[in-house]
Amino acid sequence: MAATLLKILLFPAYFSTDFDVHRNWLSITKLLPIDQWYLENTSEWTLDYPPFFAYFEWFLSRFVPGFVARDGCIELVAKGQFGIPTIFFQRFTVIASEIVLFAALQYYVTSSSNLKEKKRNFVVASSIVLSPGLFIVDHIHFQYNGFLLGILVLSIVNAKLGNYLQCGFWFAVLLCFKHIFLYIAPCFFVFLLSVYCLNTQSKLPTTFSELINCVRWKNLIKLGSTVIAVFLVAFGPFAYYGQLSNVFQRLFPFARGLTHAYWAPNIWAVYSLIDRVLIQLTLRVPGAARIISLVFNKIDYERLNNAGTLTRGLVGDVEFFILPNIKPNHTFLLTLFYQLLSLVPLLINPTFERFIGSMTLCAWASFLFGWHVHEKAILLVIIPFSFLVPFDRKLLPLYETLTASGYVSLFPLLFGSAEWLLKTLLTFVWFVIFSNSFNEVCEFSSSISRRVFILDRLNILYIVGLIPVCCVLQMIDIQSRNFAILKRFEFVNLIVYSAYCSIGVIGSWNMFSWLYFLDDSIWDRRIKEKEKTL
Repeated sequence: MAATLLKILLFPAYFSTDFDVHRNWLSITKLLPIDQWYLENTSEWTLDYPPFFAYFEWFLSRFVPGFVARDGCIELVAKGQFGIPTIFFQRFTVIASEIVLFAALQYYVTSSSNLKEKKRNFVVASSIVLSPGLFIVDHIHFQYNGFLLGILVLSIVNAKLGNYLQCGFWFAVLLCFKHIFLYIAPCFFVFLLSVYCLNTQSKLPTTFSELINCVRWKNLIKLGSTVIAVFLVAFGPFAYYGQLSNVFQRLFPFARGLTHAYWAPNIWAVYSLIDRVLIQLTLRVPGAARIISLVFNKIDYERLNNAGTLTRGLVGDVEFFILPNIKPNHTFLLTLFYQLLSLVPLLINPTFERFIGSMTLCAWASFLFGWHVHEKAILLVIIPFSFLVPFDRKLLPLYETLTASGYVSLFPLLFGSAEWLLKTLLTFVWFVIFSNSFNEVCEFSSSISRRVFILDRLNILYIVGLIPVCCVLQMIDIQSRNFAILKRFEFVNLIVYSAYCSIGVIGSWNMFSWLYFLDDSIWDRRIKEKEKTL
């Protein structure tokens, strides 16, 4: 109730172009027949989500009141013209759709087997409901991530309870709502295959007949039929009208650049920053230019002079002038490699803890190495990680670093002093409350050592460093209105946010990977129970 009231207070707050995107999608699904949805291009905000989300927009369009429609909510125009009624209506639809998230998390809490587990699950659930990332991205910036994450939670809870058919069903539904969840599809496939469709207790098959017998064919058919049925419901109408090619062209626009307009804090942000630094060294330091030319062969100085300032490449496609250019197939292979690494332990030992760990790493690999990654995709890493934290105290410092850097990396999405105060207070209060709450409910492992103590100290230093970084950057942003020289470097703030936050995101990924591959006590309860007994 408190969260909902706060969201209502945010109705008049800033909203991004995503607001007009969804307004336009309401118009498309309301005014046009289904065979025209993925062809319409009056506005640049064409429909580029999977069919279930288009059906969702069609459903919402049925409830647009007359006075909201007259305000411009349902108009197919190049640029939307609307007022307060449209803003309030669309804000309300985000809050109403989040009922799915609340219901899924309540299901997670009530599925607890004892009071201690219920307390842990409640901390996890409340940390997701009150996530500053959801406030920033959905209720200010404007998107519909809340109810989509609710469907993800439903699939996770069913996996925990052993309802594997329902787990596969809900995840298939989720993929037909938003294809960004393809990031974590490999771990669902491997987990359900291993735990539901294969006889993992039997020995490794050595003959063809043994290979056939190790498959639970009845389960495989049931799961496959369920997933196929979901996709048929979603894509069937468009296949009937011969529009599947148009749908997939909209879903996968590889013509976009490597990085988004604002560098998401990942590997390519660091790569882009190194390239910009090398440009400046080459142009301004003759000695450095000679060394750089030896390392990177011949340098095209005419191109370098056209590179402009340090911030060139932040808007639009990024072009690298010193370092080699990155292609989509490079990012795909890197992502696939790191995802496959996380899937091998899951295939061998498909426990629920290992499943969530693999899901987190799959999302992390996609965020760090993917093509044209949005900064908002960090939520896809944080939410699964939240379910893991109570399992072992060793995970808490990594979670704190990830959430601090991940949520702060969303700050540039919002503009204005009022929004800055809101997002910083929300994030600070959330971090203090849930750092303490998770610390109370986390299980302690017998293997906690000096290494974890030192890790805690390093994470605290990094997290505390976010405070002066945010304050200084905000002061620079305010003073840029008074000093012309600061306006020339308007994107430097984005670079600093991206560079500093990437340290936390990449560092926590490294430490999490170390624990995932080398500390089996976190991922197998039998090992942990044995340690406690000893």
